[in-house]
This record gives sequence, structure tokens and C-alpha cells, in this order.
Amino acid sequence: MDILSFVNGVEKSISNSFKRNEEICYFNSEKVLNAFRNCSVAQRHFSATNGYGYDDIGRDTLSKVYQKIFKTEAAIVSPNIVSGTHAISAMLFGILRPGNVLYSVTGYPYDTLIEVIDGVNIGSLRDFNIGFEQTPLIVNGNEVDFDYKDIEKKLKGDNKIKAVFIQRSRGYNWRNGLSVQKIQELCKYVKKINPNIVVMVDNCYGEFVETLEPTEVGADIVAGSLIKNPGGGIAPTGGYIVGREDLVKLVSYHLTAPSIGSEVGSYSFGYTQYYQGLFMAPAIVKNALNASLLFSACFSKLGFETLPDISAPQSDIVTSIKFNQKEQLIEFCRAIQKSSPVDSNLVAEPWDMPGYAHQVIMAAGTFVQGSSIELSADAPIKEPYIAYVQGALTYEHAKIALVNAISSLKLL
Repeated sequence: MDILSFVNGVEKSISNSFKRNEEICYFNSEKVLNAFRNCSVAQRHFSATNGYGYDDIGRDTLSKVYQKIFKTEAAIVSPNIVSGTHAISAMLFGILRPGNVLYSVTGYPYDTLIEVIDGVNIGSLRDFNIGFEQTPLIVNGNEVDFDYKDIEKKLKGDNKIKAVFIQRSRGYNWRNGLSVQKIQELCKYVKKINPNIVVMVDNCYGEFVETLEPTEVGADIVAGSLIKNPGGGIAPTGGYIVGREDLVKLVSYHLTAPSIGSEVGSYSFGYTQYYQGLFMAPAIVKNALNASLLFSACFSKLGFETLPDISAPQSDIVTSIKFNQKEQLIEFCRAIQKSSPVDSNLVAEPWDMPGYAHQVIMAAGTFVQGSSIELSADAPIKEPYIAYVQGALTYEHAKIALVNAISSLKLL
């Protein structure tokens, strides 16, 4: 069978799921537009600043726009945050104090956070006598839920727990992302046991996937990356933290210095790309969601295990494909790299990437280095050899890359 005809046939069969994503995109586009209008965004907000950045109206207004979208008391949106890991690390160090315990209810967090939590003599939480506990999620195929029995036991048994941590996306785990509804249920449960516990969410890969964000359903503070969903593939770098005013203020003191907080911070390149990227984000996320569905449906049809199942609501922009063979995994990532608009002439190779426990192969021919709202694929080189595919500035690019990947793997 011709590969494009095969992909077109699968595409037609999942058209109802695409309609669902169109509806979500419309809702979120209106939400973002209203935030821009309510904050009276104007040309002057795009201007570059320098030095301390006192009274930087571009920076401050951008933070207010995020505040409106996420329905929070405060926000920090900064080009000086270099990654999602940096934003989450700032959130942790800003709020936790020696003697406190961080409790992850989604198991061990993403690889790059392990050393932040448990590294030795590198300024980790452990070095500052901040403890860590974790409870794995209960995963059953497409279904994923919290282990409420163990959570209750730990929360009632350890009065040093200051914060509950939730990783919304799947990371390098064989599971779906967590829905906002699941996060809401967990927030209510935790607050019923102890209303003083801070609920933190790593929101990477989850923004604009649904019509609600975790801060709208009980999360106290959330962090994420601007080279993922909310940057719309246009923001060149940066991260954000949104939530309760007292908590965001503590984080701002960690990012700059106590008493200075978010009153300073200039950006000499101007803010146009941050506003424009945010405005585009719901539409770009829709493209990524549809691309994710198409990859999942096609590889499932070809006999591979994939997540998410096309019948299940999406909770992040990622598709997981289980290859079971190292060679197939590497060839898949190389095919994605070869189909990229940037660095298509390069060959993806596994390497010892900083912050990861295993060698990682990354296909990332992106305009913004490391951007995962642009079409990219990565995988730790370990059994059962799962590739994680995410992003798509245009749906058509993802479809072309999919056809090329199936061809490279000689699956049809």
C-alpha cells in the first residue's frame, strides 16, 4: 500500500478527535485574546529595556496577561529562566526551607530534576536538608490515577511535608499525562487532609491542551517553559511561574535576590516574540495535539503499542511509541531529524546528555534550540525502547515526517 494513502485513511478515521481539539483551541484562543484586551496590550509593551529594568512595562504587562489566562494572583514570565527545569527548580528553592519535605505524588520526577532533588554537594534540596518522598501513580493502560491510600498515609504520618508535587506530563514514563480533572480531585483531597500544604504542578507540555489549567482547580503554584506550549514556537527562551501571590513572591526572591524580587529584570531584545508566541499558542498546541493523534493512530495500526489511545482525551502533547528494538528506535528518531526544516543533514546519535541517567537520542531540527512545541522526538536508550514524539508548528509538517518515518522503517 502507498504510505500516504495509508496515512490519509487513518487520518480520516480520527477526524472526530480533531474536531474536539478545534473546540478546545477556539475556547483557549478566546481566553488568550480576552487577556490581551483586558491588559490593553500595546506596541509600547514590545520595546527593549536594559540595565535593572525598573518599570519595564513590557515585562510587567506580559506577567499580567499570564495572570489573567491562568486566573492567578501573580505571575513571573522571564526570558532569564532558561528552561522548564530552571523554572521548577526556582519554584522548589523559593518555597521550601531546611527541614521541609517535598512529596511527589506522581513518582520520581523527570530525569533533569533528580539531581536538583537528590544531588550531592551541588546545591541540591538534599544539600539544604530538604527531604523528599514519593508515591508512584497507579497506571492501567490508558488509565492513570493517584494512589490515594498511600498519599493519605504519608500526609498524616509526616508533618514535615510542606509541598505536594505533581508532574502533569508523562516524562519518560509509559503513561498518559494527567487530566486537569484528576489534578482537581487530588488538590481537594490534599487540602482536606491539610489545607496548609502547597500543591505545586510541573505544567510542561500541558498548557492549552484542555480548557482549564491546574491553577483554576486548586493548584497553588505552577511552573513551565516558554519553549514549550505557551511560547507558541516563537518565544526564543524563557519560563514562567504563576500562582498565589505570597508563593510567587518567594520564588521571585530566589530568582533575583531577597527584597528585589520581580521589580527588576530587563530584556534588550524586546518582548514582541513573547506576546506573539503566546497569542499563537492555542493554535500551535492544536496542531501538536492533532499530530500526536496521527502518530499514535498510524503506529498503532502498524502493530506498535502507543499512548495516548485515540479514544482517550489528551492530557499533554506527547505520543509514546514502544519499539522494543534499539535499532528501530534510533532509525525512527533519525527519520524525524531528516524531515526537519533545520539541521536535516545531521544524523541523530545517542549521547550522554547533562541531567539524564541514560544516553538519550534527540531529533530536534528546530528553529529554537530544544523547543519541544516544534516537531521533535527523543528517547532514553533503555528497554523497552520508547520514543516520545511531540510538537508541530504545522500539522502538515508532522504528517510529512510521519510518512518519511514509516518509509525509513520499511513498515509498509
